[in-house]
Amino acid sequence: MLTQDQLDFYQENGYLHVKGLFTREEAAAFRAEAHALIDRLQKTSNVDATWGSAKEVTMTQTSLLHCHDVQFQSALLTRLLVDERLTGVAAEVMDTPNVQLHHNKLFIKPPEKGSPFPMHQDQPFFPHDKDSMIAAIIHFDDAPLEKGCVRMVPGSHKQGAIPHIQEGGWHLPLDQYPIESSVACEAKAGDVLFFSYLTIHGSGINVSNEARTTLLVQMRDPLDPPSVLTHLSRGQGMMLRGVDPSAGKATPAGNEPKGMMGGGMMGAK
Repeated sequence: MLTQDQLDFYQENGYLHVKGLFTREEAAAFRAEAHALIDRLQKTSNVDATWGSAKEVTMTQTSLLHCHDVQFQSALLTRLLVDERLTGVAAEVMDTPNVQLHHNKLFIKPPEKGSPFPMHQDQPFFPHDKDSMIAAIIHFDDAPLEKGCVRMVPGSHKQGAIPHIQEGGWHLPLDQYPIESSVACEAKAGDVLFFSYLTIHGSGINVSNEARTTLLVQMRDPLDPPSVLTHLSRGQGMMLRGVDPSAGKATPAGNEPKGMMGGGMMGAK
C-alpha cells in the first residue's frame, strides 16, 4: 500500500502522514458516530481526560472528551479498526503481517478550550520488549493548526526511550520540549497519522470554533510481549490483521481474564 519513499520517510522520521486513507464521507460518518457516543456517555460518566500537566501549558481550564475501547460501543467503529486500509499500512510500517490491538481511544477536543498534550513518547506508558508498538491517529474532521493538531519531532524515535516526568501524565520537561519546537501535522478529514511509540509528539490547544475529533489506535506485533503488564484493557490482544502466532509461547498479551492477571484498564494516555 505504501511506496518506498513513504517507507523510507517513516524509517527516517518515525512518523508518516497518509492523506485521504478514508474518504471525507466515511470520516463524516465516523465523526457523527463518535459525537453521538460521547453524548451518550456524558449522561452517566465523567469523560474528561485532560492531563494534569496540560494545565501547566495552558494556565487555564481546558477540556478533552474521550472513550476507551470503542469496539465495545459501536459496530461502525469496530469495523474501522479492522479495515484493511488501516491495518495494511500498519503492517507495512511495522514490517509484520500480523497486527494486534493494544488499545484505542476516541478523543474530542471541544471548540475554544480543547486540551493540549505536552510533548512525550508513548513508550513509558506501556513499554514492550521489541518496541514494535505504533499508533495511528485517524482524523474524523479537519485538524488545522488552530484546532490543536498533532505535532511531531522528526527522527526522535532514534533516541530510544527518554526519561519522562510522571506527574500529571508521562511527559517530557516543558522547558526543554515546548510544543512550538515540533512540526505541526495539519490534517484533513480521512487522513491518518502513523508513528512509532518512541517518536516524541504532542498537540496544542484547540482555539477554533469547531471540535477536533480523532481515534487513536495503538497496535503492535503479537510476537512483541509487553515488558510490564500495565495499561490493560478489555480489548487488548484483539487481532486486527492476520493471526496471533504467540499463543502458548510469549508473555501474556494483556487480554487474559482479570482473575489470571489482576489489574484492569489504566487511565488515559
